[in-house]
Amino acid sequence: MTRSKRDGWFAFLLDVPALVMTIAFILIPILDSVVKSFQDFGVRNIISGKPGVWNHFANYLYLTKTDLFGRASATTFAFVIGVVVVQFLLSLILALILNTNLKGARFLRSVMMTPWVVPTVISALIWMWLFQPQYGLVKYLVSLATFGKVTDFAMLNSPSTALGGVGIAALWKQIPLMSLLLLAGLQNVPQDIQEAAMIDGAGKWRRFLSITLPYLSPVIKVSISMSIIENFKQFPLFWTMTGGGPNNATTTLAILSYREAFVSMNLGTGASITTLWMVMMMGVVFFYNRLFRIQDMG
Repeated sequence: MTRSKRDGWFAFLLDVPALVMTIAFILIPILDSVVKSFQDFGVRNIISGKPGVWNHFANYLYLTKTDLFGRASATTFAFVIGVVVVQFLLSLILALILNTNLKGARFLRSVMMTPWVVPTVISALIWMWLFQPQYGLVKYLVSLATFGKVTDFAMLNSPSTALGGVGIAALWKQIPLMSLLLLAGLQNVPQDIQEAAMIDGAGKWRRFLSITLPYLSPVIKVSISMSIIENFKQFPLFWTMTGGGPNNATTTLAILSYREAFVSMNLGTGASITTLWMVMMMGVVFFYNRLFRIQDMG
């Protein structure tokens, strides 16, 4: 066996564990979920161990007859768009600040990663305590800011503000990682090009648009794609902080799928929601990457 073939087989053997894990814990469960989405699979099948009965598109037709799926889809998209846009803007501002000669910037880079390493459920509990309507810190700050006029501020208990409360918790946890990625991209922007543009009379804003952003483009593409996927599949924050309430104001596709499959014990309907949810997420990421590619070509 030649050296190149030995290296090829060695590389393949190194990849085998990752391939097995991917097939066993990602591809097979996805295929199983898609198959169940076309079946009548409920608690009787779970208890008896019998396979589900094929019902064609009955599960999907059921979703069209209820407004819960439409509302959950709208809530999911609103959450993803809001969090991703705000996260990118705040992360970019923070990365630009940390990229300067600010005193203590190195220490701040280390400290700012604390929210990201905290488990998601713990993050949810922290923000539940902060938003607590009786003794929470947020209520106290709102009372101070309004000079005592607002004393019953309960962000997670109101349908109009609950989604924003979960969004704040998501931003607190996710901004550090995106900031670090953008900071790494900023530090790879060639300084000689910046200096040449400065000599030619380009201002800070012009240098940022014409030099910094184009060099940041690959990092922006990856970081926003990661954020879209992360927030599309966000479940622990919602389930821990609101459970989908109040009045289904924070019921996303993740919450709705869990309720149908494991609360109502209707795995077929839950699988159909999960399948559509996955297709939507793939469509959004594909559209975003396509839009970014067209922009790069232009």
